[in-house]
Amino acid sequence: MTTDPLAWLTSLEGVPSSYAAVRDGIDALLRDRGLRRTPPEMTAESLLRGAHASAVLEGSASSLEDVRAGAGDAIATDAVRLSSELLGLAPSLSRSPLQALARIHALAAQGSVADDVLGRPRDAASADRLRALSDLLLTPTEAPALLVAAVVHADIASAAPFASHNGLVARAAERLVLVSRGVDEKSLIVPEAGHLALRAEYESNLVGYRDGGQRGVHAWVMYAAEAYAAGADASPLRTD
Repeated sequence: MTTDPLAWLTSLEGVPSSYAAVRDGIDALLRDRGLRRTPPEMTAESLLRGAHASAVLEGSASSLEDVRAGAGDAIATDAVRLSSELLGLAPSLSRSPLQALARIHALAAQGSVADDVLGRPRDAASADRLRALSDLLLTPTEAPALLVAAVVHADIASAAPFASHNGLVARAAERLVLVSRGVDEKSLIVPEAGHLALRAEYESNLVGYRDGGQRGVHAWVMYAAEAYAAGADASPLRTD
């Protein structure tokens, strides 16, 4: 019998209610606004907003207007390139997470690192961490998909398993989990913008996830629920 690897997290104080509430809010947004025919341009806008926010969190100084005009700096260009191919990786994430994560890094880091390290873990410990994350994604769980996405994000961002661009990879993987697990199949919410809106909390809780033991992980997943609500507020569905 397979043990649910995230059962311990779903039993922590505040986690079930917080994730149920944010999922209800996302479902209401997508149902009330998204069941109308949503054009591909709306998904493209969500991805663009996400690429900009993720790039800023990675150190970009480009504005959303710069990114929209194709005039972003190198980090923003990397984020946009990644976002343009990200959704096509959703089936791969479900079947072969290691392959999907490697491709995400290759897209993000193209031209920034040597070709022979694109998509490859930095060292043996990083390879082990990625295999463990892949196993988690392939193991059945009763945990909410939003919670799975939060753990995937924090695990990649804190472990930094690739030679570069780990923050971009972590946030892209988070969005892809939400798509592949049916939370947001058209990718219309903008979780990256939620993290940017709560940047101080985002950065401190990632440190807590890495260094703070169970308490730090608990704090991260509680924070992430707030960030997803902010990401829903940043959706183009709110402003169309």
